[in-house]
Amino acid sequence: MDSATAHNHTANGLPKLRHEPSSLVSDGTIEIKTDSSSSKRKLDNVTNDESEHQDKRRKGTAPIKEEYLLHHEHVESKQEKADDDAAEAFHHQDRSGSNNSKGQRKKQKGQNKDRRLKAASDEVGLCSTRNHASEFSPRECPYGDKCKFEHDLRRYLKESKKDDLTTFDGVCPVWAERGACRMGWACRFAKSHSKEIEHPDGRKELVLVEDSEKLSRFQEYAHSENAEIAVVNNIDTKDKQSLTRKKFPTPKSDKYIPYLEVNQQNPGDQGRRKPQHALNGRANSSSPEPDESEKADNRSNYVEAPLLPSEKRRLYFGPDTPTLAPLTTQGNLPFRRLCTTLGATFTYSEMAMSLPLLSGQKSEWALLKAHESEIHPPTFISNEKISSLPPRRNIVYDYGYTASSDVRFGAQISANKPWLAIKTTEVLSTLLPQGLRVIDMNCGCPIDLVYKEGAGSALMDSPSKLDKMLRGMNSVSGAIPVSCKIRMGTKTGQPTAQKLVERLVLGAYREYGSPRDTPCGVAAITLHGRSRQQRYTREADWDYISETAALISDLNARVDAEADTIREADPRDQANGHSSRQSSKHNPVFFLGNGDCFSHVDYYNHLEQAGVDSVMLGRGALIKPWIFEEIALNQYLDKSSSQRLSYIETFVKNGLAAWGTDTHGISTTRRFLLEYLSFAHRYVPIGLLEYLPPRINDRPPRYAGRDELETLLASDSYKDWIKISEIFLGTVKDAEGLKGGDSEYGWVPKHKSNAWDGEAQG
Repeated sequence: MDSATAHNHTANGLPKLRHEPSSLVSDGTIEIKTDSSSSKRKLDNVTNDESEHQDKRRKGTAPIKEEYLLHHEHVESKQEKADDDAAEAFHHQDRSGSNNSKGQRKKQKGQNKDRRLKAASDEVGLCSTRNHASEFSPRECPYGDKCKFEHDLRRYLKESKKDDLTTFDGVCPVWAERGACRMGWACRFAKSHSKEIEHPDGRKELVLVEDSEKLSRFQEYAHSENAEIAVVNNIDTKDKQSLTRKKFPTPKSDKYIPYLEVNQQNPGDQGRRKPQHALNGRANSSSPEPDESEKADNRSNYVEAPLLPSEKRRLYFGPDTPTLAPLTTQGNLPFRRLCTTLGATFTYSEMAMSLPLLSGQKSEWALLKAHESEIHPPTFISNEKISSLPPRRNIVYDYGYTASSDVRFGAQISANKPWLAIKTTEVLSTLLPQGLRVIDMNCGCPIDLVYKEGAGSALMDSPSKLDKMLRGMNSVSGAIPVSCKIRMGTKTGQPTAQKLVERLVLGAYREYGSPRDTPCGVAAITLHGRSRQQRYTREADWDYISETAALISDLNARVDAEADTIREADPRDQANGHSSRQSSKHNPVFFLGNGDCFSHVDYYNHLEQAGVDSVMLGRGALIKPWIFEEIALNQYLDKSSSQRLSYIETFVKNGLAAWGTDTHGISTTRRFLLEYLSFAHRYVPIGLLEYLPPRINDRPPRYAGRDELETLLASDSYKDWIKISEIFLGTVKDAEGLKGGDSEYGWVPKHKSNAWDGEAQG
């Protein structure tokens, strides 16, 4: 701990409390001190809404207590605000969602041109025929002497493989959990699950060791050579090859897309009388019955009708379902697994681009892999102790929802053309029928590369195209519901979301003169309270989200008023078919709000004041993943530095399980850990704050934590983040095999790649 603050701490490391508006007390409450009296209230009841605090809190600055602040002259007074826009965009610079891209990698420019990310690997890899075999019983290599990989196990271990790590007490964390390690001899902890045995003839053999008791729990994954233990949505190599060769069958899409092309010129004609040529010459016939030959033709051409929106798996979103948003880069399997253990009810994949999915691209399909915990039936938090919210209704009776048939994990895709979205949806529903709860269409991605190709938030300006996409997706998705995530609009001050929501909820054809609405069947809509132009430069507009929620209630009232009339929509076209608001008989679309939710106070305020069904959390979960615990308990949790470090350790173990314990897997885990720490360091412990609740866009002045580890976790220097990674993954020099030392390691923050100087930042 810095000497400047040491005198402010007691012998047991806790801070000496001063007479300030709020101070922590040992019983877990906050003591509110005023000039005339002192009273205690639970931590979750302390807010910054009191008039005495409003004027004292500086906008944009975290209100850290005086005794923790650093006042060195050479230290900047405030941490520089991270550029979340640049961080979000970087991951997509080599990706494409349309068929217009030539697949050429462009030269890096601007602030990211010095971001060199090279995956580490062994100098010479061990042949796969030897990697999981005992020394004397390898499989026959089909390449023989021409194989470019090492066949001599002992020479590989001595000369090519990097030294084993000593972290985790030298024991492979994957083997310790599962009884076997799929990395075999390439594992950087191989000594913990291998031994040398001596045969009767005196020969010594190196063999791998398995724990049969632990391994028996994962037998369901042992029957497929492509299966990863405890990982689902891992498609077979043959299916990827069929996609690459454009031979994967999509019969539903092949029939629907031509129909879409025929009817797209005038949507008002859809649902009305058929053209003359479609009547097969029977328009003037006195007999409505077709002849026998025509009946035979009809029977041979019969195609099973797709599941209508009302017949699909029912969804449920409510106050008891805090949801993790689709996250760029950090929405990976290890992080989602961490959030699930901390209370996230539902999770989404990172946005996957449709064209690479249809091309069988391995890296894109990897985004859809999920941990087995994400396909278990969801569990819901209790809101009985929250007086401001009504008691939870009977979700089985009122919603027709059955949790046992639901899963936690949904996929989000991006497309710029209807045929891309439709074919991708059919492929996903065919290959992953049990591993997805919903397929979500991204209509809010603000990244230039995605927007300029007509995908992401560009769909906000093309409502007709989006309508066709969602209808087509519903027609081919089988039992999997379809949803979408949108923004307020593309331009600041010109929101278009409410007009789009009206179209999605009521249907598109009324505006073309059709007497009956035909909804597109979207099951849920999530609104991010910012425009594309705003990105993250301003706070999310929850007033607009509230207005949109009220609009949906009004739309439901209109639907009720048109019951039993010619204008009533066909109930079969309504998704979910639930009634979550007592004022409406029909409320087929769930509505979620998204943006700047950073505490349980924010979460429940949005539910009560904005009127949304639930709240989706993004950056708030990145900065403090235990926000889901706070929501479940309805109180602040002042996590100690050791607890926060344990979450980092859990993320590392999840990463090693997902990406491997070999040199490449450790390098990948370290890279994503550093991306995680680039958000996690922004967290300011509750016990250090003068006023509550914390705000996600506030940046703290320079401060020292309550112990050295807390100070280290608060550092905004990427060199300190690397030090934290070395606690679990070994030194960068040893683990990555850098001859030049740490300076050769190419990772730097995405938003500061060109000119980040850790030393200058203090």
